Amino acid sequence: MQRRRTGTIAVASALGMTAVLGGCGLTGSSDEVTLKLVAADYGNSAQNSSQKYWDKLAEEYESKHEGVKVDVTVYSWNDVDSKVKKMVDAGHPPDMAQIGAYSDYAAKNLLYSADDLLSIPTQADFVSQLAQAGEVRGVQYGLPFAASTRVLFYNKTLFSRAGLDAPKTWNDLAADAEALKADGVKYPYALPLGPEEAQAETMQWLLSGGGGYTAAGGSYAIDSQENVDTFTWLKNDLVGKGLTGPVAPGKLNRAAAFAAFAAGDVGMLNGHPSLMKMAAEKGVKYGMVPMPGADGPSEVSMGVADWMAAFRKNGHADQIGEFLDFVYDKKNVLDFSREYDLLPVTTSASQVMSGAKRDSDLKPFLDELPVSELPPVGQTSWAQVSADIKQRIGQAVAPNSSPTSVLNQLQAKATTAQSAE
Repeated sequence: MQRRRTGTIAVASALGMTAVLGGCGLTGSSDEVTLKLVAADYGNSAQNSSQKYWDKLAEEYESKHEGVKVDVTVYSWNDVDSKVKKMVDAGHPPDMAQIGAYSDYAAKNLLYSADDLLSIPTQADFVSQLAQAGEVRGVQYGLPFAASTRVLFYNKTLFSRAGLDAPKTWNDLAADAEALKADGVKYPYALPLGPEEAQAETMQWLLSGGGGYTAAGGSYAIDSQENVDTFTWLKNDLVGKGLTGPVAPGKLNRAAAFAAFAAGDVGMLNGHPSLMKMAAEKGVKYGMVPMPGADGPSEVSMGVADWMAAFRKNGHADQIGEFLDFVYDKKNVLDFSREYDLLPVTTSASQVMSGAKRDSDLKPFLDELPVSELPPVGQTSWAQVSADIKQRIGQAVAPNSSPTSVLNQLQAKATTAQSAE
């Protein structure tokens, strides 16, 4: 298979990711290589733990590649990033880490680039938006591993009882929320701007208003007029009219909002694929539509990706590249995506799922992927900017607050962080 290589293979840099064990070394005979991989757990029980997925994949790979062993350790999402960071800080990174962020490691020249590792067909198969989001200064270091988009979920039973249609515009959404409130619905629209994942809810709303976190050149534009207008509307036309439920948006976390939807207490909220299973298990009948925008359905959705990264420290670029070509084989991408209700990160697997009846539940999310925009994850400042948004953005819709002032303050901190990159 055609494989691209740049620079000296022995020192090529690998994508930064989480790992539990020390560096990878030669074990057994001098010809045998053991690759260490640390990965995140997407399962919700012992039965579907990601450890089972990786163990099966590693066993299949090893059976076809004599002299290469793949040692995988899986951690929960609560621990995996910190585990990898500790390994890297101690000077013993894994060969590969499958985690939530890569740009800090890339900025420190710790990672292999995609060009260093992958065959040309594998690299060309990544969904373009996801591949671009994996770039730092024009070079791809983050390999997308799992993806999702956001759509608006609505409770069909509550909507039918109130005689409502799914909203297409912000004004539709507000009118539906008014009717749901009058019908006694606890959360007409659940607006989770609490610190758990406020940056995601915020971005979905900014995109629907024609704005976003960054301008065309990549500089932060958090306090753009479009963003100010969006949060002014949210504050005055949704939150201020009591249409977001009994918990202040700045104190409502995503997990609580999802649980309330699954309990039948929410009329509408933004959600990703995992909410389908939660709602279905509780018997909630739901519909899904694109996020409403100011004048019609939003033309851009928020995309999210988790990342595979490969560290340079231990070498083994050839073995890492060959293993990752196997990981990103269409069959394996489909198996993982279907097991965990996630979107495939490759075009070939996306085309299969888009046309397969068994994957029809995911089609609304798949349809959004080509028009999705990801947060600026390739900027090392994003971690700090995201943390600031999580802590502060809820104040923008609080009583006696000024959306303009809050967005100005977030922009000032973002500019400072970006200038320090």
